[in-house]
Amino acid sequence: MQESDAQEGETVTGRIKWFDPVKGFGFVTTEPQGPDVLLHANVLRNFGQGSVADGSEVRIVVQKTARGLQASEVLGITPPPPDENVHLADMETVSAEEIASYTVQPARVKWFDKGKGFGFANVFGDKRDVFVHIEVVRRSGLADLATGEAVGLRVMEGNRGLMAIEVSGWEASDA
Repeated sequence: MQESDAQEGETVTGRIKWFDPVKGFGFVTTEPQGPDVLLHANVLRNFGQGSVADGSEVRIVVQKTARGLQASEVLGITPPPPDENVHLADMETVSAEEIASYTVQPARVKWFDKGKGFGFANVFGDKRDVFVHIEVVRRSGLADLATGEAVGLRVMEGNRGLMAIEVSGWEASDA
């Protein structure tokens, strides 16, 4: 898709080149040689997410502006494939079907440090901490979590206590 060929309100599929929630924007590549499309944090928040993992596939509505192509709506996000170099021992035997069988519970992020690669959250009504690993966040299609952010969690009992096996937007929980 060439920038001059973009139709107002055209739906396209691309990949997240990078997204920085602190800066409040990132870019989507629409094809190997196509122009980048600006993805603003407000557009992503309207979809129900505060961040998105690099390499995620996204379906977006694109509009042409004086400054180039911009996403005006996010229609869908598919997380990037799992990093084969990261092994989460507690999850190695858990299938996608089993993960889907766990209830999505409303939770709030207690703290999360992307640099350390983990953090903790609390399911509402339960004071126990839930361990959240960066790879679980990434496999869920997110790049980062913010302290105090409301999320939905699928939680299982791991070898060292409760751990998140999937993170989703707040609206996905059974709140």
